[in-house]
Amino acid sequence: MKINFLSLLFCLSLVQMSWAQFPIGRRTVTFTDPSRANRSISAEVCYPATSAGSNANFANGQFPLVVFGHGFVMTYTAYDVVWQALVPEGYIVVLPTTEGSFSPSHGNFGQDIAFLVNAFRNENTNSSSVYFGKLSGSTAVMGHSMGGGAAFLAAQQDPTITAFATLAAAETNPSAINAAKNISMPALVFSGGDDCVTPPANHQIPMYDSLASNCKTFISITDGSHCQFASNNFNCNLGEGTCNPVPAITRAAQQSTTFSLLLPWLNFYLKNNSGSGVQFQNSLANPVGFSSQQNCSLTQTTALETLQKEEIHLYPNPATKHIRLQLGTDSAENIQISSMDGKVLISQSNYSNNEEISVAQLPVGIYVVRVKTKNSSSTLLLQVLQ
Repeated sequence: MKINFLSLLFCLSLVQMSWAQFPIGRRTVTFTDPSRANRSISAEVCYPATSAGSNANFANGQFPLVVFGHGFVMTYTAYDVVWQALVPEGYIVVLPTTEGSFSPSHGNFGQDIAFLVNAFRNENTNSSSVYFGKLSGSTAVMGHSMGGGAAFLAAQQDPTITAFATLAAAETNPSAINAAKNISMPALVFSGGDDCVTPPANHQIPMYDSLASNCKTFISITDGSHCQFASNNFNCNLGEGTCNPVPAITRAAQQSTTFSLLLPWLNFYLKNNSGSGVQFQNSLANPVGFSSQQNCSLTQTTALETLQKEEIHLYPNPATKHIRLQLGTDSAENIQISSMDGKVLISQSNYSNNEEISVAQLPVGIYVVRVKTKNSSSTLLLQVLQ
């Protein structure tokens, strides 16, 4: 029987869009980075749980990881709107609490964000950790203001991060604009049209223009301000109160528009949900309360378009015992084969061109294959037969 892979994936994605809402669990963690003189990195973790509250049990399943950086002299509590939007939809949100002083190190903050991505990957494979087996394998870095600029610095350091998104990102030292030139992963850059703290012309627009990503999107919230991407915060409001124009829309309206775009985008990249990609593109085609620009299209054909651009071929397909990948380069940094619900079943680092990968252990079905090379990432579909 002939199978239309894209139609099948699209139908499955529409079903997945109706997943259950999860209660929000909360934990506080502290890691030590031996590569930086045993630097202590603390963070708040919000995650899908069986019941709401501190140290609640994890919900069943595996979930994408999002590490979110805070703004200048803003605490993680200013971003309750972020975890309240993402965690019930099945995301683990980690918020570093470092660099909260009046003289923060942007470089260290970017490294902290990148470090936490890898720290939780390690926890995911540690059988004694409460996070053991809870990560799906997809990761994103995000941030607001200073944390948005630091997300650029983090993404530059770790090309295995799946995607990243920023809210009113601020230029940093070292430069987030310069870092963008080295970033090829999918990116979503939000700005406020009336942001007087980090004016888009000097901050988010040059960041977006500098990005080397094959798929990047810029969103400008009409009449949006800098601080209204977060919850009401005294320090942010104080800074915003010294410049003009004042916010011309409500905080609720700005956040509603932001998350109506952010969630489908994350679902597309971190949950392999092509239906969400269609939803995102439909929103861009019929904008309400925002304007946008984009160099790609998040449709169910994006995977095949990327495959063609990168000259990556997977064979045999369908497969029974093994597959090989013919790359447009000598090697890939990482290959992941995931089930349709996002669970990573096979992962291989430092893959050599045309090297054999066994899939004999996989049940009959359709799988998502992610290929990360030095300069890009691609997504393919694989059918496994008996």
